[in-house]
Amino acid sequence: MHTKENTAEKDYNLPMPSLADRLKSLGVQIGTSHLPPPKADGLYQIDSVLSGTVFPTRAGETFVHEERFAADYRHGHAPIKLSASLDVMSAWARDPRLNDLPVESFAFLDTETSGLSGGTGTYAFLVGAARFMDGEFVLQQFFMRDPSEEPALLEALAGFLAPCQALVTFNGKSFDAPLLKTRYILHQIPVPFKDYAHLDLLPLARRLWRARLESRALKYLEENILLAPRSIEEVPGYEIPYIYFDYLRDGDARPMKGVFYHNAMDVVAMAALLSHTATMLADPFHEDIQHALDVIALAKLYEDLGQWDTAARLFERGLEKALSEENFWEATRRLSVLQKRRGDFGEAVRLWEQAASEGHIYAYVELAKYYEHKTRDVKSALQWTGSALKKMERADLPAYIRKHWQDELTHRMERLEKKSAK
Repeated sequence: MHTKENTAEKDYNLPMPSLADRLKSLGVQIGTSHLPPPKADGLYQIDSVLSGTVFPTRAGETFVHEERFAADYRHGHAPIKLSASLDVMSAWARDPRLNDLPVESFAFLDTETSGLSGGTGTYAFLVGAARFMDGEFVLQQFFMRDPSEEPALLEALAGFLAPCQALVTFNGKSFDAPLLKTRYILHQIPVPFKDYAHLDLLPLARRLWRARLESRALKYLEENILLAPRSIEEVPGYEIPYIYFDYLRDGDARPMKGVFYHNAMDVVAMAALLSHTATMLADPFHEDIQHALDVIALAKLYEDLGQWDTAARLFERGLEKALSEENFWEATRRLSVLQKRRGDFGEAVRLWEQAASEGHIYAYVELAKYYEHKTRDVKSALQWTGSALKKMERADLPAYIRKHWQDELTHRMERLEKKSAK
């Protein structure tokens, strides 16, 4: 006998309905033959709302809207055209191809979809793609006026991407590229970006601005890093699928204008963000980089890339700026460990003594290690270990951290006492 719970679980495991099924359940007919001709009072088709062309492909027709931006266009304070070297960024992305490609080989891409779940039931009904052509930044937006036009949209997009060798996206490795790949495979169309280098700016944005900004969403970065707020045409991303469903239901394309604007600004913002971050990474000591947390974030990134001399100088520069107490001491700890790895024990000891004077237990432990292993001064190592134990007993620490230090320091004390007895 099936219970209500069992039935629900069984239904939950069924495949997600396709967009066509969902539209039918809402009373939306697929295709355009059922729609009445435009009325005098304005059933607004997309070509009456936005300039564009009906682009023919071997799979049918799709609507394409184009915008062009001069090469010297600035989005907020950031130039849209990449001028800095990508050698550091390509090292961070672990793809050396990025540093060898001309700017004309990069395609900037963003999708607007029928949902965020992905899978075969999700359509990319609007795809914005841009590249530098003949001295301009050319943005083309491929729009699916009806779900039956998807193969034509995919074919037209493939043609636009054909001259390129790299994709630039924002969260595109996790969402946009896999979604489009699924759609191409379903329609048995070759995936045009299959062998492209792919630079996803979201992970890099998280590395650079996690500590400073409350959000790393593209629009938030656009407003707070690029200083480029959007106009009143902007629509929230979460509304976009519903706006498209309404368009399919009633044929009124006027609300879609805001969706096109949102998509266009995402693509333009990606180009400006790439230019801005590439400039930061190529010249991390530039006077324009003033925020202390930006400098510290760059120091951590260079440290991870193994460029320790540059990282140490950046940590030192960041510590000279205004930092919260928590961020100051975390940066001091990172720099002290880095100096130890670089073999600069004089500077490392200075930083550990500074941190120990403020009660940071890790610094006591590092000093104990230094005197035990580097200078063979067991007496000093015992003193620092004993001081660390006393500090730990008085400190207000979570139980698991207290246990960690208790085990570490007790074991160290026992070993040092044996050495001292000898």
